[in-house]
Amino acid sequence: MENRYDIAIIGSGPAGLSAAINARIRNKNIILFGYKDLSNKLVKASKINNYLGFYDITGEQLKNNFQKHIEKLNINIINERINEIYSMGDYFSLMVNEKCYEARSIIIATGIEYTKPIKGEDEFLGRGVGYCATCDAPLYRDKTVTVIGYNKEAEEEANYVSELASKLYYIPMYEENYNLRKDIVVIKDKPLEILGDNKVGKLKLKSKEIYTDGVFVLKDSISPAQLVPGLLMEEGHIKVDRSMKTNIKGCFAAGDCVGKPYQYMKAAGEGLIAALSAVTYIDINKIY
Repeated sequence: MENRYDIAIIGSGPAGLSAAINARIRNKNIILFGYKDLSNKLVKASKINNYLGFYDITGEQLKNNFQKHIEKLNINIINERINEIYSMGDYFSLMVNEKCYEARSIIIATGIEYTKPIKGEDEFLGRGVGYCATCDAPLYRDKTVTVIGYNKEAEEEANYVSELASKLYYIPMYEENYNLRKDIVVIKDKPLEILGDNKVGKLKLKSKEIYTDGVFVLKDSISPAQLVPGLLMEEGHIKVDRSMKTNIKGCFAAGDCVGKPYQYMKAAGEGLIAALSAVTYIDINKIY
């Protein structure tokens, strides 16, 4: 299959890049999802003195070294957001809007999810709450929809949904000029709780309530437990063993998402281990 890979890596921070490099060196067909400008947190570091071999280096310089390394190995970053990942037995399906990728093994290196779920978000997931507006928009034809956007990319999805919905509210969680269709109602308010009976009925904001049939929460990333159904978490992190294995066969994790300390060197080391474990998993089980 054209879209089937040996290993899919989700995250382009130090853990994800390290995993990609080491899997590529071992001749595995990989796909790496993340941001082409690499880790946003990395460039904010003014000085880094604890990364072996790179004393007194800035985050920007370290990022540039990362970039040169992956370019030398012809590793491309796919700037697409994974919405859901399903274990299909011998492979995983990775859902990206209306597309689907397949991989024999996956490595989750998404970092820490800093945006806490809105009250009611987990409760109504799949019952009016979603994370991919373009995927589920047809379900809300001629209905009222609310999009809570955490980035500029959310505006594109809101514009698409507004063509099908009878009314669309857009709640931006950032300050910028908004490129939205004229019929979209922009509400600058803080969402507090998603309410309803068997499905979403309304959204409680700090200053008022709005009635809505569906709420799309469009973040930079979603929590690993929401991304991969059945993934075991422990104290807010993905539970792994020393080989970076999770409780799901063929699924590995590395970096900040598996626990403290939140350090670049620790993340890179775990990315290496996760890659080696994924390679071993594929080779031992002869998954080709």
